[in-house]
Formats: sequence, structure tokens, C-alpha cells
Amino acid sequence: MADAKETSKPDLKAGIPFDELADGGMVVGLVADEEVILARRGGEVFAVGAHCTHYHAPLADGLMVGDTLRCPWHHACFSLRTGEALRAPALDPIERWRVERVGEKIFVREKFSAPVAKSRSPSGPASVVIVGGGAAGLAAADMLRREGYQGKVTLISADEAPPCDRPNLSKDYLAGTAQADWIPLRSAAYYQDNRIDLVLDSRVSLMDVKLQRVQLANGKNFEFGALLIATGADPVRLPVPGATDAQVHYLRTFADSRAIVAKAAAAKRVVVIGASFIGLEVAASLRTRGIEVHVVAPDKTPLERVMGAQVGTYIRKVHESHGVIFHLGRTVSRVEGSRAILSDGSAVEMDFIVLGVGVRPSIALGEEAGLAMDRGVCVDEFLETSAPGIFAAGDIARWPDPHSGERIRVEHWVVAERQGQIAAKNILGQRVRYDAVPFFWSQHYDVAINYVGHAEKWDTVEIDGSLDANDCAVTYKQGGRTLAVATIYRDLQSLQAELAMEQKALT
Repeated sequence: MADAKETSKPDLKAGIPFDELADGGMVVGLVADEEVILARRGGEVFAVGAHCTHYHAPLADGLMVGDTLRCPWHHACFSLRTGEALRAPALDPIERWRVERVGEKIFVREKFSAPVAKSRSPSGPASVVIVGGGAAGLAAADMLRREGYQGKVTLISADEAPPCDRPNLSKDYLAGTAQADWIPLRSAAYYQDNRIDLVLDSRVSLMDVKLQRVQLANGKNFEFGALLIATGADPVRLPVPGATDAQVHYLRTFADSRAIVAKAAAAKRVVVIGASFIGLEVAASLRTRGIEVHVVAPDKTPLERVMGAQVGTYIRKVHESHGVIFHLGRTVSRVEGSRAILSDGSAVEMDFIVLGVGVRPSIALGEEAGLAMDRGVCVDEFLETSAPGIFAAGDIARWPDPHSGERIRVEHWVVAERQGQIAAKNILGQRVRYDAVPFFWSQHYDVAINYVGHAEKWDTVEIDGSLDANDCAVTYKQGGRTLAVATIYRDLQSLQAELAMEQKALT
């Protein structure tokens, strides 16, 4: 595999010897001033764009699987034949060039035109309503159009802003390293061009399964032929005695993140309640802004329930090395002016508080509609609920996971997007099973943690490499069976672990 960071890259228009490109190998070269990957599979050679359309990761550092290419950072998957983004988090295709073999050399010729939507879908409901403007909802609407669906698509969101890149709200945008115009997942023109009726700042008050309609709180009704429920989750809200509303912030929406950014502009000290992923990512972002950050949590070790004590201790050290002050085994009892009084009687000066103590799935609509429930909305392997024609995806969906052999519910961005995509295909009658290995990433300063699989409990943790050196793979096992793998600066190994789980090759 070629190193995407090489400064000297071959001119692919001038050609390279065929035998310099090994079967299953990749070479990064130039076509005019554009970086292009040449990838070989058997006797076929493909030329595609060198960077992921999600966060611009170098695809040459990724993994070829058949005639697909997987991104090393966040596990998007692209077709080498068509350039199509087959799997989230990337939504847009990569570019392609024509390849010609003349004698024993390979030449890259002209660029192909952009892929077009598939021909009109011959089947499908008369209309589709999607309740929820998050990852799953947008991905579903996008996939419906990509699959050639021509019927009416309505996307109803309780948020005032269009679907946005939610992971960025606690990471780069909050840290001040991403601009506001990076946050929307799609432009305003996209919804118009793709005939997606985007209904913002609107809450659904009723889902009538029998009459196939949803009603908004303002009384407006939308009829549907098929329905996708993708209402996501809401932050757990805790009372903080003595605190004013202006002192307490949560982070779920773009508006929430903007409010914290505005408050941070004049702040010197912040208390983050909760050592969850969202709490710690907020802590990292606010430290990047130079604000003193105190993390208060009842846990003995951050993230121990999800990542184990060893990884949790490591993450704490990472944050402490950047100046975060932890108050673990404690809670905030009350607020007195600008002082947070902790459960042990100590006090912390602060300008405002951010609560990051987890989320709860927003399942009330499903319950009221009489759908089968189990700590979430129950769906089958096709993401269809107990009511025919009604699907659920994202944080609310509990599905039969073929990798763990259990019904699970996962609150991760990429999972929600991929479920939205599969639900859209099944709304069109394609009967595609949702069998993707769960994946998420978390960013803490310059440390990124990639996690594949799903482990709610384990009896063995194996560490290959060194946490302290920021170079390791952590494997979580139960009864000798691999359930999940977390990696730090081992992107290729993360992809390989994901593939092995897909192939049920890990033991």
C-alpha cells in the first residue's frame, strides 16, 4: 500500500508499469493537480479520488475489500466501480477516472462524469414520512432519492436547524476549529433539488398507524404510505439546585452548541457534570479554547462502564495532561452564585455548567402508537417495527444483532446513518438485512478512539501495544469470543477488525 503522505507521486497520465501495482494494492499518483488512487483487483484497475468525501481522510491508508474501498478514519465505504458512497458516514461519491492498459503500462485518462441517481424505482409507497431530522432521518431521505424513488418525501424535525453534523457540535465546532457553515449535512438547495419537504421546528404529537397519518402539535396532518421513526434521543436532564437556567447548558442541537460557544467567549471556568463521551469531548473542546475545566462525576474512572478501567484511566490522563481537573466520586449538590458546591462540601468557581450525563431514547410516539417496545422500539432484521410499513432507525431502534446474537440498541451517529440508509431500501421493498458491525469514534484533543463491535459486558480485556504510547488495540472478549475492538492510532487494524467481525472470523 502506498503512503498517502509521499511527496513524490507518479504522473498517472504518463502511465506506470502494470506489474508495479500488486493485486489488492494501491498507488497514489497525480492526474494534473489532483491526487488519484490506482487500485488493482485481479486484472482490473480502478482510478478514484484519493480522499474520503466525509472528512477528507486519505483513502490509500484504508482497506480494499473486494471492489470496495473503506475509509481509515470513520469507516465509510465506496464502490471502486461507480464511486458511490455505499455506507455512511460519507454521503457523496468519490470521483473516478477511466483507466486504459496499453501493453505493460497503465494510463489514467479522462474523468468520468458524476454518478447519477438510479433509474426510477418501479415500486414503493405513494409517500414516505420521516419523523426525526437527525442522522438516520437525513440518511434515509438521501438514500430514497439515490435509489430512484419518485414519490413524496417529507422530513419532519423538531430542531430549528436543518440536519447537521452532530459529532462536530462537541468536537471541532465547539473547539473553534470548524466554521458554522461546515455543520449542515446538506445545503438548502439540496432539499429543493431532491424534492424533500423539510419541515423544521415541528413536533409530531400523534402517529395514527391505522389511518397512516402523523399529526403535528400545531394540528397539521401528513398522510404516509410508509413511515420511518427516527426521533433519536434527548439529553438526560438533572436538577441543579440553586442554578439559574442561564447557568446550565446541555448539548444536543446546533443551537445548544452555539449557545455554549457564545457563553464560552467571556468565560474563564466551566464545570462539566458527567464523564461521558459527550462530557469529555466538551471538556476537550473548552480546554482548546483556553477555559479552565472541572469535570464532576460520580464515577471512579471516566468511561469505565463502556471502555473498561484501563482505557478509562488512560483517557483521564490524556485530559489531565491538557489541564482538565477531575472531581470523581462526587456530584454537584447545589449552586451558590458562581460556586458549584460538591457532595463532599468542596466548592468550585465557575461561570457556567454543561451537563453531559447521557441521553434517553425518544420513544413516546412509538409507545403511544402501540408499537412493540423493549427499552426502545423493537424492529426486525429489516428495521421494520411490529406495524407493517412502519420502520425505526437510530437511537430508538432495538434490533437483532447477528454479531452478538442479542437484541441491542446503540446510540452512535454512524449506526444511525447506516440504519437510515437500510430502512430506506426496505421501504422500497428491497429486503436488505441490517447486519453492519456497530462503529463509533471519539476525539480527545489529538487522540482519536475508533471502536468496532458492541460489548455491554466482558470478562477479558487484551491490550496489544501501549496505551501510554498512544498506539494500541484493545480487545473486549466474553467467554473467549471477541465482542469489540477499540484502537488508538491503528486505523487499518480497526478496519481489519471490523471486516473480521463481518466475516465472523474473530474468536
